Amino acid sequence: MTFDSRQALLSEVADYYTGKLAEHGESPRGVDWNGEEGQLLRFEQLCKVINTDAPFSLNDLGCGYGALCDFMVPRYAAFDYTGIDVSEAMVHAAMQRHHEKPRARFIVASEADNIADYSVASGIFNVRMGRSDSEWQDYAEAMLDTLDKASAKGFAFNCLTSYSDKDRMRPDLYYADPLALFDLCKRRYSRNVALLHDYGLYEFTMIVRKAL
Repeated sequence: MTFDSRQALLSEVADYYTGKLAEHGESPRGVDWNGEEGQLLRFEQLCKVINTDAPFSLNDLGCGYGALCDFMVPRYAAFDYTGIDVSEAMVHAAMQRHHEKPRARFIVASEADNIADYSVASGIFNVRMGRSDSEWQDYAEAMLDTLDKASAKGFAFNCLTSYSDKDRMRPDLYYADPLALFDLCKRRYSRNVALLHDYGLYEFTMIVRKAL
């Protein structure tokens, strides 16, 4: 994927999620999820990458209005949070929502501007923006490289699964092969990879831990 085509894709993604926020507000539907129960379940899976009781830092790629930060506050004693999103409207909403949290910051970007202990990405691979499977896969792999480079201890991400019921699969969404991505993560990023595909949603979460 060329630089220009990637920028065009990111612009489409930003417009799509800006529209969802305008339509549904700061809610799971505002970031294109069906409801709060599923959103919280996804956060539980992603946060399994965090394996410390000590203070840590985290990059949230595709942060939306910062719902993951809300989820983390009562569960972790001390952490520095950076939310990254390509939608200016999302970042503005997140900054307003979390303005009293001194250890949370938000930036308009497609990748982190710092290396954190952990990075997560939720839902950023789902809506393919009319791209073919091969083009979207190239984009997804480039974003995984970005997650890897921004993470000192590990990263986690989720995808819709190719094991979804065929009659419920939508042509505008991307359904990833979890086995292929598990193999890619094992070969490219770390020997310590966990595939979570047992939490009742039509998706999976990948946990990549780095050897320290």
